[in-house]
Order: sequence, then C-alpha cells, then structure tokens
Amino acid sequence: MIKIIDYKAGNAPSVAHSVKRLGYDCQLVNSGDQFKNATHIILPGVGSAEATMQSLKDMGILAKLEASVLKDKIPYLGICVGMQVLFEHSAEGNVDCLGWLEGRVIKFDIAKVRVPQMGYNSVIFNKSHITAKDQTDYYYFVNSFYAKPKNKADILGTTIYEKDIPFASAVNSGNIFGMQFHVEKSGEAGLELINSFLKLNKGDFA
Repeated sequence: MIKIIDYKAGNAPSVAHSVKRLGYDCQLVNSGDQFKNATHIILPGVGSAEATMQSLKDMGILAKLEASVLKDKIPYLGICVGMQVLFEHSAEGNVDCLGWLEGRVIKFDIAKVRVPQMGYNSVIFNKSHITAKDQTDYYYFVNSFYAKPKNKADILGTTIYEKDIPFASAVNSGNIFGMQFHVEKSGEAGLELINSFLKLNKGDFA
C-alpha cells in the first residue's frame, strides 16, 4: 500500500488525488503504526522546513519513518519541502532536518533573483534512472529555498533559475528520491514521474 504522510503543513490530499488518478490505491497516514505494509512512502511539502519537522515530531512518526526508509529500503519520495528536509540542516527556521542526505538548504539570494520562484521551469536530469526521463521537461515550482547536496552523485536533476543560477531540483540516493517541484501540480509530466516512482520495488534497493 502506498502511504502518503498527512500532516498539517503538507499537501497530502492533492498528492493522493494524483496517485489515485494513476490507478493506485493509497492511504493517508499520521501515525507510525500506519507504515505497516507500506510499499512506497510519499512526504508532500507545503510551508516551511521548520513547521514540517515540528509536525513530524508532534506526530511521533520519525523513528518508524526512518526505519521504513533506511532499514527496510521502502522507496521514498519527498516533494518540495519533503525533499528539503532530507538534508542535514535548513536555513528556513534554522532547523536540523532528517539528515538522510548530506548537505544543507539555503535561501535564494534576494539581491539576485525574485523570491519565491513560482511557476513552471525546466528540469535537466543529470543521470539515467527509472524516474528520470531522457529529455528535459517542465514542472511547477514554488520555492524560496533550495538544497545544496554535499555529494554531487546525489543530484538527479538540475534547474536554472533567473540570471543563470543552477540548483539541485531533484535528488536520489538508493531508495530515497526528492523533487523540489510539485509533481502533483505538473500535469502529465508530473504524473509520469509519480508513476515511474510507484513502479519501483523495495527489492530494487536491497
């Protein structure tokens, strides 16, 4: 069963709608016990990293979530803030995050670009993977902060914002995936990425 984490700073119903549109069953979860029998885990994100981390702590699911992803190797997809909290620290609220990937999240330089970035932008996928299409496509972004992975091998896709500022817009390490853009709001291109992710099996990463 596909588990979508439902927390007060998230966008779970919209993601669930996209998953169901693709013909899959899913469940919104808000407790650690509900990760039982999970085949995939999705953490949507709307709002700040600080609020997201606090919500996950308040729900008491962090230990079960970490065990499911890091130990059981269940495919994980973090969307927008759900990607940003994969890293060690976020400047948004000056908060420590999950730390599953090395790196940090910083704010766009408001002296150089408009903040937030809002609207469709292209993603250039940097390495071949089942969730990455061969060609560049356009996806919907709403973000003032972006991730700076320590390990370049973790960068799955790159986007160029105003004045030629590149940033990691998709990341991957083993069974862990993150998309800075909102796949659930990105039309057919977004649905294709969700569908590719949902075709993964935890046995692919054993």
